[in-house]
Amino acid sequence: MFEDQQRDAVEALKKADAEFRRLYQKHTELNSKVDNAEIGVLPVDDMTLSSMKKEKLQIKERLQRMWDDHHARQHIH
Repeated sequence: MFEDQQRDAVEALKKADAEFRRLYQKHTELNSKVDNAEIGVLPVDDMTLSSMKKEKLQIKERLQRMWDDHHARQHIH
């Protein structure tokens, strides 16, 4: 996630914003679990996998809004 953005800028926002950092970590954990479930390493049923994917997407959308808001505020100053 945020592959298009500068790594340093993402790291700076993670350090500056505890909520962004928490959500970023949660997204990373879910991403790993979903990947492992899809290749069969993590045994989960389809309902659980679907739920994890939905949660991951919701977190990603929230992170993107936070990222966009952060950069909008920076361009105002």
